[in-house]
Amino acid sequence: MDFFKHDLNIDFMGKWRYAVVVSGVLLLVSVGSLLTRGLNLGIDFTGGTLIEVAYPQAVDLENVRPLLAKSGYDQAQVQYFGTSRDLLIYLPPQAGLDSAKLSEAVFSKLRQGNPDVELRRVEYVGPQVGDELAIQGGLAMIYATFGILVYIMLRFHIRFAPGAVMALIHDVFITLGIFSVFQLEFDLTVLAAILAVMGYSLNDTIVVFDRIRENFRKIRKGTPQEIMNISVNQTLSRTVMTSSLTLLVVISLFMFGGEVIHNFSLALILGIVVGTYSSIYVASPVSLALGVSKSDLAPVKKEGAERGGEGLP
Repeated sequence: MDFFKHDLNIDFMGKWRYAVVVSGVLLLVSVGSLLTRGLNLGIDFTGGTLIEVAYPQAVDLENVRPLLAKSGYDQAQVQYFGTSRDLLIYLPPQAGLDSAKLSEAVFSKLRQGNPDVELRRVEYVGPQVGDELAIQGGLAMIYATFGILVYIMLRFHIRFAPGAVMALIHDVFITLGIFSVFQLEFDLTVLAAILAVMGYSLNDTIVVFDRIRENFRKIRKGTPQEIMNISVNQTLSRTVMTSSLTLLVVISLFMFGGEVIHNFSLALILGIVVGTYSSIYVASPVSLALGVSKSDLAPVKKEGAERGGEGLP
């Protein structure tokens, strides 16, 4: 239990050069992959046909995928939906076939493998809808970042705001970069996870900033770097406990939640790990590099207090 005491003295700020190297490499790989390979966009963004079917008994995906591939639907994505008897099939747009004809053709092939298969629903997402979703998702991230910038400026100080925003950009790009490097499917659920990661990372950063502000006003001696180190060490137990418990839940979703939320939970796992790292090694060092000092966070003295109460009856 000694790890969770407040007398820890880990020199986090003194390791900022190593953190810059680690973050720089991860960001270079992420941005490079995003520029060259891009994201493996799901049907929500690219458009296509979604077919839900139900089998009377459990079905093996390895039997369904080859059946569709032999029929010319080698780009079909097949996954379980809730149970091992229910399947979701994603199909990109096919030239010369509308959604109705495509779903009928695919369903007929499935019935050849099992006559008892049942068609539950068919949905079609057009490419125009996908473009609108991509634009709206990007705008949501921009608006959220701008709102966070203003909030940090008003609550703390302008020199804290760039650090918080840099931490968010750092977390988002690294998470997106991992999805790009491994070509994991990026759909609306992953976009929602990215936005959730931004909120989680910001919350962690604000906790650290709040303790820094408190210690700047309370500790009379010590440089800004020393006070930041003390603050990070004091909040470390809270950071570790919160991240660990959150990861426990998200990892459970990843392992037992099924294919539908697999990438969603993976994005959350990546975001929590990277967000915890950035709240310590990105947000605070950037603020320190911008020259934040005790005078920036000193409480404003009232005019009456400065005169020592002169003129009061």
